Amino acid sequence: MIKYIIRRMIYMIPILLGVNVITFILFFMVNTPDDMARMQLGNKNVTPAAIERWKASKGYDKPLFFDSSKQFPENISESLFYNQTKKLVRFDFGLSDGGRDINYDITTRMYPSLAIAIPSLILGLLANISFALIIVFFKDSYIERWGTIICILLMSISGLFYIIAGQYLFGKLWKLVPISGYLPGINAVYFVALPVMIAIISGIGSGVRWYRSLLLEEYFKPYAITARAKGLSDLQVLKRHLLPNAMIPIVTSIVAILPLLFMGSLLTESFFGIPGLGSYTIDAISQQDFAIIRVMVFIGTLLYMLGLMMTDIVYTWVDPRIRLS
Repeated sequence: MIKYIIRRMIYMIPILLGVNVITFILFFMVNTPDDMARMQLGNKNVTPAAIERWKASKGYDKPLFFDSSKQFPENISESLFYNQTKKLVRFDFGLSDGGRDINYDITTRMYPSLAIAIPSLILGLLANISFALIIVFFKDSYIERWGTIICILLMSISGLFYIIAGQYLFGKLWKLVPISGYLPGINAVYFVALPVMIAIISGIGSGVRWYRSLLLEEYFKPYAITARAKGLSDLQVLKRHLLPNAMIPIVTSIVAILPLLFMGSLLTESFFGIPGLGSYTIDAISQQDFAIIRVMVFIGTLLYMLGLMMTDIVYTWVDPRIRLS
């Protein structure tokens, strides 16, 4: 297992490098350092001298990947890509193009994101599995048919509709919770209740259908048929056999998305004014702040690959057949 983990970590290096290269190419295909300077200086009539000073202070006066006027290795070490990548590898994120400390912003903004993501994951998982078990238990009945129809209807509605409808009903019309905003501490419950509820409701359709498919796949396997033939009720089969075996793909899928909870929800945080990492990324894109964008892409890629590696490790724990193979 140790050798496997080391090998997977070595594989991460070229992937992180490739993603970083693509991020640089895509960003500078649609933006120039001059455009970024004008955006950050906040004046369309800013002088060329001020633009050059800003570029020099941020390092954007350097060539992107290599300087053809110099010899190796100076032609690479003096490039913007090399210097910025070197800082990313050391997790020295430095300052944003707007002058903010990125490390400080990430450490403070991750808590609002987690305040929404963790309850949404736990409560959503319980709701999805519970409804899926009910549908499978009442298989070939009106409950299953109407439950499937409702799931399809919920899947067909845009997540933006749930956000707008929830803000109007619970925030404006009934005045149960604030429409947007955030306060730290125990007061955060008052502000994240509506985003968490909307996240659960918007994900029920696809979640229940997926868990229903997993349970039905186990329902028709020989061991389940044998258990029912021996006289076990459908409830006993669900509890003793189907659910434990279906938990293998469920657990592994959960582990895969756990690191991504850190990144927050772009749409939810933006609409509810939650100062999390999701809205942090959206603001960076709108302000053309490349320093923040490359950091968030780097962290997101790293966390996703770590999640996949954790999935493989957890899979060996929950499925003994893999350990024996």
